[in-house]
Amino acid sequence: MKHLWLTIAMAVVLAGLGAYVYFVELPSERSRTAADTQDKTLLPFEEQDITGLTVRTDVGEVVLTPDETGTWKITAPIATDADSREVSALLRALILGKISRVVEEKTTALGPFGLEKPATVLTVTAGSRTETLSIGDSGPISSTLYAMRASDRKVVLTSLAPKDVLNKTLLTLRKKEVLRVAQDAVDRLRLAYPASEMVLYRVGHADVPGAASGKDKKSWKLRYPLDADADQAEVNGLLMKLENLKALGFVDPGPHHAAVLQKLPKPDVKITVHAGGADQTVKLYQLDQATGEAYAVTTPDAPLYRISPLAIKDFTKELFALQDKRLLGVPMDDLAMLAVKTRDQQYTLINQNGDWVLEDQPAEKLDQEVADLFVSRVVNLPAEIRVIKQAGPLAPYGLAAPTAEFTATAKDGKDRGRLVLGARSGGLVYAMGHQGLPGIFQARADILTQIPAKADLKAKTRQVSGVTAAPGKK
Repeated sequence: MKHLWLTIAMAVVLAGLGAYVYFVELPSERSRTAADTQDKTLLPFEEQDITGLTVRTDVGEVVLTPDETGTWKITAPIATDADSREVSALLRALILGKISRVVEEKTTALGPFGLEKPATVLTVTAGSRTETLSIGDSGPISSTLYAMRASDRKVVLTSLAPKDVLNKTLLTLRKKEVLRVAQDAVDRLRLAYPASEMVLYRVGHADVPGAASGKDKKSWKLRYPLDADADQAEVNGLLMKLENLKALGFVDPGPHHAAVLQKLPKPDVKITVHAGGADQTVKLYQLDQATGEAYAVTTPDAPLYRISPLAIKDFTKELFALQDKRLLGVPMDDLAMLAVKTRDQQYTLINQNGDWVLEDQPAEKLDQEVADLFVSRVVNLPAEIRVIKQAGPLAPYGLAAPTAEFTATAKDGKDRGRLVLGARSGGLVYAMGHQGLPGIFQARADILTQIPAKADLKAKTRQVSGVTAAPGKK
């Protein structure tokens, strides 16, 4: 009986201790942890709750506010779009910023920390709550800054890096893209120069003669000054540069804006982009060749964008640069026959229901991988350098007695492409292509060593697990 009472007493004591830990110690520890975390947090706001931001530096004050969609706008000293990525990066740095240690409690000696005349003062608003943070000098450890909050006036050492919060001026926080357009949304492009013009359209396979059915991939076509395929990589690269065209500075509407506008000559290039059913136009000017002063102009009420003169070179293109430079002139999926002629041999490959056969030996099995690779190399051989714009005397380039000739017949039965290779020059070979690509060019010379003999096209039998097999398409 005595042992039973002892056991009950110990159980009661343990239960009491457990209750004390659960109801007293744990809440107390949670409170201490929360208080400790709160003390180390620089700002007590969540990023999604922030409704305003003011950045004050020695060059002025910038006031920012998100609109109803959450897109940041600059409301002072001018009303314009903000660089949302720049604003988000600044806010994220403040939200994630920590207090490494408290240096001074309510000190009046702010000079030693660079806080008497702070480099930057940030005021963050979240609904009815506001906190102002003054940023001072760099701390004793790299990527740290002294700061002081207006709410408690403690001088603290923070984990903020100078690059994340300093030198945030109107130019830094302002949206600098000249055009508001996404590359994938563009379906028409017009480039107008003082003496020439080019027009390109993005079309689907249904609009391209000979295109394979069932595909919705779109590609670029030249519509003016000639109707031809465009160099897809070149056009997409041009659009990417246009999407990323950014201002180095601004001249906002006013007297100076009008004065600069009057001094601008004729544009070096006028670019019209059609996307989403609407046109956007930008004109690029080189005002001064000596200083490199260059501008982009969009609409009359928009600022003048100061740009790099190198940007103008990016958009000054010759027709050859934007034209599809594949010399044969017939796409792979529209090729019915390819006639091959060299100084040693000649033969014709026929596309028969997706397989290649020799015209004079249709029953002979060919190695489809070898044939496919060869035909693909011929079809996709691009011109690397244009030697002359219009074909003249051919003998100097070895084209009067060609090294190799390729003639392509399309699926409509018409000869639509021809490629002629002449003399080597280093790692290149002189070449002439189809009618839509007039002139004499240089192409990669390795194509000359990649022309298989008729015997090399034929399937080689091989032994697989005791069974004789001929290679074909995988």
